[in-house]
Amino acid sequence: MNPDLQLAVEMAEQAGQLTLTYFSRKSLQIFSKRDATPVTEADRKAEELIRSAISLNNPGDGVLGEEFEDRPSMNGRRWIIDPIDGTKAFIHGVPLYGVMIALEVDGIVRLGVINFPALGDLYYAESGSGAFLNGSPITVSSVVNVADATVLYTEKEYLLDSASRHPVDLLRHDACLVRGWGDCYGHMLVASGRAEVSIDKIMSPWDCAALIPIVTEAGGCCFDYRGVTTITGQGLVSANKAIGTALLAAIEKR
Repeated sequence: MNPDLQLAVEMAEQAGQLTLTYFSRKSLQIFSKRDATPVTEADRKAEELIRSAISLNNPGDGVLGEEFEDRPSMNGRRWIIDPIDGTKAFIHGVPLYGVMIALEVDGIVRLGVINFPALGDLYYAESGSGAFLNGSPITVSSVVNVADATVLYTEKEYLLDSASRHPVDLLRHDACLVRGWGDCYGHMLVASGRAEVSIDKIMSPWDCAALIPIVTEAGGCCFDYRGVTTITGQGLVSANKAIGTALLAAIEKR
């Protein structure tokens, strides 16, 4: 690992251990943000830990996090943090939440780390070096046909939006298996070859920055509902190479 990836892994592990001290705690403090989504003391403490480590090791780097104000970059480098992706799952004692850390250099996300502390799973990747789960290489599946595919989604709107004719939304009718294993966990099932497509209709930069390098380095692809690979788009789709390529072609024809 290069020093940046090593730092990201260490921060994700330390923040993950911190979140476990709050996990399944009945007295967990829960607050509501301006957008009415929940945030916990664990979210804030984990992001503070990560921000402190970045300031200590790379004081000129910028930081974009979910829970606190942006810190401008002085050198073209910016860390993008989601201290707990899947806060609602975390609050309900579901172990499918992740600590997400990405590094963007000159506008391009170069590495991503996602730690699932309650599962003991650590995913990471950096550009050109492959993707890994607990130190072992991972790849997306080789499934070609949607009729054989497992499709995952996060928001209930994916199933309720029955009038949509968007190619991504049509998958729910044609896939072999459709399940609501959402947030970053669903996208990592795609990266590790255990599902073919994962869909989020609503995403912020910190929700997807760490996902993209891991899925793409595992041989898959990530794009929004317009077919663009971006952390600021309209949702996010992760897919294996075959089905992702077909979806992108169908989106382009709309």
